[in-house]
Amino acid sequence: MFATQDDMVRRFGLREVIQITDREMTGVIDAQVLQGGLADADAEISGYLASRYTLPLAATPLLLVGYACDIARYRLTGTDVVCTPDIEARYNQAIKYLGQVANGSISLGTDANGASVDAGDTTNATVKARAGRRRFDGRSLSGY
Repeated sequence: MFATQDDMVRRFGLREVIQITDREMTGVIDAQVLQGGLADADAEISGYLASRYTLPLAATPLLLVGYACDIARYRLTGTDVVCTPDIEARYNQAIKYLGQVANGSISLGTDANGASVDAGDTTNATVKARAGRRRFDGRSLSGY
């Protein structure tokens, strides 16, 4: 699973997750309905990633967790729950990103097996900076 019930609640709040899942009007999250939405999101994401990555990924990048939540939220709207422009826009952004990952123009930041790509050992890295020439000094500000 790219996202969980807890991820959905953290991202959208308890009230909204109840609203998009509670088909029987019990006032609580319907875990079965939510799992269906999350499974739909997983399938959709996997469809994009399968051509470039070995699934399941060793670790799920945080960006994918967010997009999985956006996709699940969109998939849970429809008959009883209105799909707002914000929900649709976030879904479209997720699909656009996944399309770019699938065509190779964007990387997940992992290798083909889903392991994080190390940017290199930076423990001894240094940053050097050089100050430019002063524009204002005592002489240029003397009349003020």
